[in-house]
Amino acid sequence: MARFGIRDFDPTLRKAADRLEKLVTPEGVRLPPLTVAEMLHDLARLRVLREQIRSIEKARLKRLNDAPETRTNAMVLLIARVFGIGIETADTLVHEILSRNLRDRRAVARYAGLTGSPDESGNRRREKGLARAGNARVRRTMIQLAWRFLRFHPNSALAQWYNKRAADGRGSTRKTMIVALARKLLIVLWRMVTTGEVPADLKLRRVAI
Repeated sequence: MARFGIRDFDPTLRKAADRLEKLVTPEGVRLPPLTVAEMLHDLARLRVLREQIRSIEKARLKRLNDAPETRTNAMVLLIARVFGIGIETADTLVHEILSRNLRDRRAVARYAGLTGSPDESGNRRREKGLARAGNARVRRTMIQLAWRFLRFHPNSALAQWYNKRAADGRGSTRKTMIVALARKLLIVLWRMVTTGEVPADLKLRRVAI
């Protein structure tokens, strides 16, 4: 679409295929037939994928609703009550890390790959960045969740902690501190499912979505 100068076409709309066949370039020329045919095939594949995703999501919700008292299902439903966390994210975190028998919060952070990788030489010590030995799926999920958390819980103690330390506005500082926030948030979620401890300033839904 960009190659033909068309930038307002949304392939996710229900009538995208109908609109595609009527599109014209800024010069008023119809799209080439082979381009339209290729895009129609892409839209058909997109519809199939979206239907498959909806089917998976329905099956997951049915599993949760049929046996909400089982250990992992109860964890998922509890985590999904937190504003900004959906069923898919909660399900990923529970099955990838929160349902594991990890010894303490340090073990949780290490397993998630949210700990630093120090470089020590004599009396000097500096951080080389994140250790890559942890679970990459958990690490990616938690960093994305940390950004969402700031939007949904701006008045929480964790958000205020982050804002205070990222106040200089530098990209490198924000990047470093969002990882630290992800680590702290993961510990909060771990304590929720293991001890039932829920911070008073955490916004919760009455029921999981």
